Amino acid sequence: MSDVTELPHVIEAPAGPSGRGSLRRLRGLLRKEFLQVGRDPSSIAIAFLLPAVLLLLFGYGVSLDARNVPVALVVEQPSDATASFTARFRQSPYFRPQDFATIQQADRAMAARQVQGIVWLRSDFARQLQPGEAPIGVIVNGVDANDARIIEGYLQQIWAGWIAARAQARGLPSPVPVLVEPRVWFNPAISSRDYLVPGLIAIIMSLTGALLTAMVIAREWERGTMEALMVTRVSIREILLGKLVPYFVLGMGGMAASVAMAVCLFGVPLRGSVLLLAVGSGLFLLAALGIGLLISSVAKSQFVAGQIAIITTFLPAFILSGFIFDIGSMPAPIQFITRIVAARYFVAILQTIFLAGNVWAVLLPNLAALTIMAVIFLGGAWLMTRKRLD
Repeated sequence: MSDVTELPHVIEAPAGPSGRGSLRRLRGLLRKEFLQVGRDPSSIAIAFLLPAVLLLLFGYGVSLDARNVPVALVVEQPSDATASFTARFRQSPYFRPQDFATIQQADRAMAARQVQGIVWLRSDFARQLQPGEAPIGVIVNGVDANDARIIEGYLQQIWAGWIAARAQARGLPSPVPVLVEPRVWFNPAISSRDYLVPGLIAIIMSLTGALLTAMVIAREWERGTMEALMVTRVSIREILLGKLVPYFVLGMGGMAASVAMAVCLFGVPLRGSVLLLAVGSGLFLLAALGIGLLISSVAKSQFVAGQIAIITTFLPAFILSGFIFDIGSMPAPIQFITRIVAARYFVAILQTIFLAGNVWAVLLPNLAALTIMAVIFLGGAWLMTRKRLD
């Protein structure tokens, strides 16, 4: 009589997309990815360190405001009037005036890029000065057309303010026939930082979202762990979900840190709903992670994956999202191309929620567009990914 005990045959369920076996495998994949995130500092660096560094660099380095603009002041015949007028330049935060004795010296300084504009008060300035007249010469460096227009506007404001104050001090009627009282909505300080920082978050998250999946999966291909995963019974859907969920959580953590920096460090107001901000961020991050999964289906090395992620996410988002360049001013074909850039819709959502609040007429169409793009990119990643080692 034999002492060998027969063991019952265990018949496992086929690797299908449903059933307890699928849920068990999915839980195992999620646990494996979360453990890998904890062991791998590069994923945490991409999610938290990279957005923080880029936000600091761009937040402090990119500005559309003209501050401390070097301007040459040429006063040929000093007087009380010229002293009063030039004092406004010295008190203005927009200009850093430099005195020159002659217009020729000022011309040479502007040609050498030492100053960006010249204010020329000729010798007959005090004699010809009448309310409403402008006996001054203004020369602006037009190499940068945007800066030139900004400087010109600042100069006109200083001149109009000085003329009005001088007339009021003498008891004369204001030389300006119409008194303009500007009212700026949503950004009353007209601070470019309040406008740029929300857009910067969208641009940065475009890159980090794609890198989180593209670089990490490419690294697994390089290490050989992806091949080991492909020969198991897990399905493509389980693999994609196992990669998507942990890095979605990681990306949302990086997004929360970026929003905290925008509000606490840069002082950008957050006037809208935090819940709407989270919903829009989640939809955009799903689209960005889908792009990363698509990249991982064609790139098997970290270098190639990184280059493709920069070319397909960061550069289009920076140029075609409306973050810097107005989409309405672009040619019609370029405007059409911007419709396939997910950052375009996220920039509009962030700037609206931060500066204006819950403006549904803006938020709903952009949220719907992000939903469609997330479905397209994630669906494309599912169709392009195959369980094969070639």
